[in-house]
This record gives sequence, structure tokens and C-alpha cells, in this order.
Amino acid sequence: MNRIDQLFQDKEKDILSIYFPAGYPNLNDTVANLQLLQDKGVDMVEIGIPFSDPLADGPVIQLAAKKALDSGMSLQLLFEQLKEVRKSIIMPLILMGYWNVVHKFGVDAFLDQCQKVGIDGVILPDLPLEEYEEDFKEKFEAKGVHNILLVTPQTTDSRMAKIEKAAKGFLYMVSSSATTGGALEQNKEKEAYFKKVAQLNIPSLIGFGIRDKQSLVNASKFSNGAIIGTAFIKALEQGKAADFIDALA
Repeated sequence: MNRIDQLFQDKEKDILSIYFPAGYPNLNDTVANLQLLQDKGVDMVEIGIPFSDPLADGPVIQLAAKKALDSGMSLQLLFEQLKEVRKSIIMPLILMGYWNVVHKFGVDAFLDQCQKVGIDGVILPDLPLEEYEEDFKEKFEAKGVHNILLVTPQTTDSRMAKIEKAAKGFLYMVSSSATTGGALEQNKEKEAYFKKVAQLNIPSLIGFGIRDKQSLVNASKFSNGAIIGTAFIKALEQGKAADFIDALA
């Protein structure tokens, strides 16, 4: 069974997923970051594939990705860093990035490497659902790699039904239409959106705006858990990653 599916089968609520860019804050920190997060009890990790034009990312993630790229991080190097990761890391691992990078690397080569190193899923926000289903779905499924799909407050009911049918693992529930790094907004309209997604026949995690224990608790009221990125990256930069995770408990 895919490790993502196993996680949601074993733990239905309060799942914590952490995002950080590969090669940050230092080029060879990727696996060390994963080990720290696993040791601290994090449930799942999304490893960012640094990209020069990350349109959905806020300034903190953009700067972190630039630093990683300037240090020499690449998708090929990331796979090399992860080649023995499953000797010590048992939690689900997801690669998150942009389709341009994967397409340039080669979809078949990318999926081969994901399977080889033990990647459980990918998040590619700019890969259109229709293109994925028509051209790539069979390839992803043959390699056991879940393509994690996103929904936003602007997703129509008809579109959401299509996404629900195609989704694997869980839905990434974007809390707002802004870029990453903003605050988690809560109002009646937003809560109605959260509740609608929670009624779908697939688990969901809320991302964008989760920054501390309180916002994590609030997000978990309407989903199976939450994803923290920007706030953790700030903690990494300050050398306070362990303390940050401890404060979420």
C-alpha cells in the first residue's frame, strides 16, 4: 500500500505535513531535515523542487528556493540525495514543484526515479487535470506515485466532482487564492468551503496560512490535518526547526 494511503488509514485526524525546499538552508541539508522531522513525530513531508519562477509561492519560499538553486540544487541532485533515504525514513514523502521542471527532466525518468528512491506522491499545481488524465495517469499509477490534486475556494462544484473522482491520496485544500505565506482566514464563507471539501470521499489537508499551533488546530477542525511551509522555512533559516515543531505539539 502507498505510504500516503497507509497514513490516512492509520491516522484520521491531526495529520501534520511539513514543506521545505530541497537543499535548504544548505545544499546537503535535505536528508538531515527529513530525519529531524521524522524524529519529531511529523507525519509526512513535502520536499520542494526549487524552481526559478515559482508563481504560487510567497516571498519566503521564493527566496529559499533561490538560495537552494544558487547553491547548486537540481532535480537530479535531489534524487541523488534521496537514493538511500528509505534506509532511515519511513514516513510518506512527496515531491512538490512545477511541471516545467518535471517535463524538462523527462516524465518517464522522473517517475522511474520517484519509484527508485521511494517517493509516494507528487504535487504539481500547474499540471492541468485533463492533460494528466489523458497523457500521464497510467504512467503515474504504474509507478505507484500519487498525483496529489488541489482545490481552492474558487473551485466550482462540477470541477470539484471531477477532481474528487481523479484524486489519489488526499486533496490539498488551498485555504485562499493568495500565494503561500499569508494568514489563515476564517469566516462563514471560508468555513462553508472547508466543510464542502470535508464531505468529499477522500481525505484532505489544509495548506496556505498555517503557521502555529492555533492555526493548525483550527485547520484540523475542518480537515484531516494541515500543511505548514513558510513558517517552518523561517524556523529553518533561524536554526530553530526543532523548537518550531515542538511548539506545535
